[in-house]
Amino acid sequence: MPDYQIHTLPNGIRVVHKQVLNTKIAHSGFILDIGSRDELPDQLGLAHFWEHMAFKGTQKRKSFHILNRLESVGGELNAYTTKEKLCFYSSVLDNHFEKSFELLTDITFHSVFPEREIEKERGVILEEMAMYLDTPEEAIVDEFDAVVYDGHPLGNNILGSKESVSGFVKKDFLRFIADNLSTDKLVFCSVSNLPFAKVLKLAEKFLRDIPVIHKVRERAPFRQYVPKAITFEKPISQAHCVLGCPAYALNDERRIPFFMLTNILGGPGMNSRLNLAVREKHGLVYTIDANYATYIDTGLLSIYFGTEKKQLRRTTSLVLKELKKLREKQLGSLQLHTAKEQLMGQLAMAEESNMGLMMMIGKSILDQDKVEQLNEIFEQIRSITASDLLAIANDVLRDEQLSFLNYVPN
Repeated sequence: MPDYQIHTLPNGIRVVHKQVLNTKIAHSGFILDIGSRDELPDQLGLAHFWEHMAFKGTQKRKSFHILNRLESVGGELNAYTTKEKLCFYSSVLDNHFEKSFELLTDITFHSVFPEREIEKERGVILEEMAMYLDTPEEAIVDEFDAVVYDGHPLGNNILGSKESVSGFVKKDFLRFIADNLSTDKLVFCSVSNLPFAKVLKLAEKFLRDIPVIHKVRERAPFRQYVPKAITFEKPISQAHCVLGCPAYALNDERRIPFFMLTNILGGPGMNSRLNLAVREKHGLVYTIDANYATYIDTGLLSIYFGTEKKQLRRTTSLVLKELKKLREKQLGSLQLHTAKEQLMGQLAMAEESNMGLMMMIGKSILDQDKVEQLNEIFEQIRSITASDLLAIANDVLRDEQLSFLNYVPN
């Protein structure tokens, strides 16, 4: 039985709540099914720019009043943008939840995008872009998206480009919102000790005047993948590499087994195969990890490491050797049991974060129209067999399927 409650308002906005009694903090936010992949070619970076501009003025508040509203009572107000989602969220003491809910509603639906603030925030975003480009271990991971999803919106950088960000004006934000915002494609989610009746009462108070907005939007599916190997020379001190390929989409039944396989390969545990083989045994890297991102119609496996330039080829060879082992050698019963226990433990600890739980609940409702319960996920993990993992490894982790992006010192 679900341990969360959900109600759909007449305008289509869904209100999702999970009551957690042993906390004094109320986490809540609006999650919108809008992201950088929804931008047109002349809108690159606009979703992220909107995230910034939400704090810069509404119909009844100046920027200072927005920033001071929750900070003055010890709360936090923030936002993030991904390829498929935009989120405005807050954390406050439970007795300030109403104040938080009203402010989040205001910045989500009533931003006015003052031209003067657009000019100021443009400079902030260009600085953010410059800082990001000065951090090769972050830049290369994002640029790898462009390698794999070449020519597709999923390959576009969430920040946009210097040229695109430099040209946005107020009408661009209004057009983007008008083209993408649907009340049936956004969720208000909360995790706190408050009863659902209290959350629902406030939802009806603050959201009842939001009109029904229904937009039919088709996201361009990703179908064409061509493996590539690209190397750039840069003024850096060590080599950085990302390798990987497309993987299973969010609703694919192989998603959880592949997530477990990725965890075995290069998850956060110090006992991951890549960490043991490349760092602990040979001392070639400080950081090496594997990540699996899922989208509605595709997924992405990426493996990142940084090493000395002269060790790049050797390190890459060791990574490919570990992929080959997963393709050729089935896990033993003890290895499989350990991998399952480790993953279940990591997932359970992740749920200890009420803020992360709040965001996960909202995203799940948007993407899957439900929230998978932890015990349901555990059942799926326990049912995974060694032959399942071997078949998936041979389906995805093939050398000829991989793309490579290298940054090397010039």
